[in-house]
Amino acid sequence: MTPSILRALRIAGFALMAALPAKSFAATIDALAWSAYKAAFLDNSGRIIDTGNGNISHSEGQGYGMWLSVLADNPADFELIWSFTKTELLVRNDGLAAWKWDPQANPHITDINNATDGDILIAYALALAAQQWNRSDYQQTARTIIDTIAQKAVIQNAGRTLLLPAVEGFSSSERADGPVINPSYLIFEAFPVFDALSPSPVWQALTNDGVALLDSFSFGDRKLPADWVSMKRRPQPAEGFAPEFGYNAVRIPLYLAQAKAGTAALYNRLLTGMSADNGNIATIDLRQNAVKDTLSDPGYRIVAAIAACAANGTKIPEDLRSFSPTLYYPSTLHLLALSAATQTHRECL
Repeated sequence: MTPSILRALRIAGFALMAALPAKSFAATIDALAWSAYKAAFLDNSGRIIDTGNGNISHSEGQGYGMWLSVLADNPADFELIWSFTKTELLVRNDGLAAWKWDPQANPHITDINNATDGDILIAYALALAAQQWNRSDYQQTARTIIDTIAQKAVIQNAGRTLLLPAVEGFSSSERADGPVINPSYLIFEAFPVFDALSPSPVWQALTNDGVALLDSFSFGDRKLPADWVSMKRRPQPAEGFAPEFGYNAVRIPLYLAQAKAGTAALYNRLLTGMSADNGNIATIDLRQNAVKDTLSDPGYRIVAAIAACAANGTKIPEDLRSFSPTLYYPSTLHLLALSAATQTHRECL
């Protein structure tokens, strides 16, 4: 979906979106890349397999898979992934998804709590699919999820609009250092579409406050956000979690670039802090100011590359412009970054 269409939807709201005729958008993920991704991570039941995490599935992965299938303009694959998602994960009584599905467990779901980023991804993919393939059923389900997120996972705290990582376990009434947030759960590109489907001031507030908070989250010598941040008083890494810029946070620059949010100064601070040797990026122990894991996979490196383009107009290196699957998570980031470059950052290519 192009930025101009998103702007039009946001101005006109849900009524306009519902009235729009079916429209086919050019795929921003080519068929060969999508076929390679499917072969590596999608099984015949519609389950996206996290090959780096014990072959579990989760709401995040199902949402990513649905989103990528829209970007590949493949309605059959979307329906397959969505069918597993709604049958196996949408088992809560509020329309949100249980976060984890374990093939080794019986029952497969052992924790009914949600993960709000997974719900955002699922709702966003449904909203895009509804527009792309003229499916009112997808649109209605997206609205239901969007409304529940707004009601149960968005809070006001000290003048800021915050996104809770889950409905349970992160509020000020549940944690001594609460509320606790995960800044990588802010999928900025989705919020204008949510506002179009179910108008509410919370979506623009989440964008405004989310970017402002990322500007302020500057922990350790490398001045990076943490995966988990306590917002009780002055923001700081949350208790009970590793104080790190970790595998969650590495996607923050991508989410900013997708939405053309943030400033060059923010991108450059993130890039400087996450940089490792030889063009790689790293997870960082924010307390010890030390590299934990060096991430050399192309799917991680392209996150830094698209951030550099968003900040400074730097071209994405040629070797990152083609896709070959590795593990689930970096491969997913790789395809999303390539799609973002095609849609909103053509200057990167």
